[in-house]
Amino acid sequence: MSGMSGKVGLVTGAGSGIGRATAIELARCGASVAVLDIDENTAAETAEMIAAEGGTAFAASVDIADEDSVRAAVERTTAAFGGLDFAVNNAGMSSHQKLDRTSLAEFERVVRVNLAGTFLCMKYELPALGGGGSVVNIASNGGLYAIPQATAYVAAKHGIVGLTKVAAVDYANEGIRVNAVCPGPTRTPGFEQFAGETDMIARQEAITPLGRLATPDEVAAAAVWLCSDAASYVTGIALSVDGGRRA
Repeated sequence: MSGMSGKVGLVTGAGSGIGRATAIELARCGASVAVLDIDENTAAETAEMIAAEGGTAFAASVDIADEDSVRAAVERTTAAFGGLDFAVNNAGMSSHQKLDRTSLAEFERVVRVNLAGTFLCMKYELPALGGGGSVVNIASNGGLYAIPQATAYVAAKHGIVGLTKVAAVDYANEGIRVNAVCPGPTRTPGFEQFAGETDMIARQEAITPLGRLATPDEVAAAAVWLCSDAASYVTGIALSVDGGRRA
């Protein structure tokens, strides 16, 4: 994707998986990138990968569930690069439990990180965009339909899709586009660790029309497209990137 030279991007959860792939692809397209993750070491690894390819990036730690941390990360981005043109809110956490077995503490923790965390990111990113730009929230296909035994996760991801849609309407007159990407199962390090030695990956591939899981790069490509001018008339959508599972 061309046309991002001189632009500034911010990616949360950029220390691995989809976030890392997105940060790297934005830099390849010419953007300067703030690489943010709760683990500053993995964020630094991503920034080093970008630098090794000749790109521009800095790494910083951010806890998206903490308002002060989010505010500081956005302020550091605009101070370092002179503004903000697009943000990809990828950071989050998973949870796998039926409703009656989910404690209130677990439910609140997952919603706090995934939903409130995305809200906090948008709260500070949208004003920083300065009258134009793009926000992409990485939700999940669990934001579009039920995933069995994922009560808190599905509730939070549905909430992210709702936040995306209302922000798209509220900020359209400022030239800001807001969209969500809803991946199906993706071969990130976190998913592969969760799948472990089970046959989960094979089972998920069997029910996917394309016959395989997504790679982080494929999900990142969708996010980068939504950030770009190529998607200039696209706002308020929840784009399913799932190999045909919702067809």
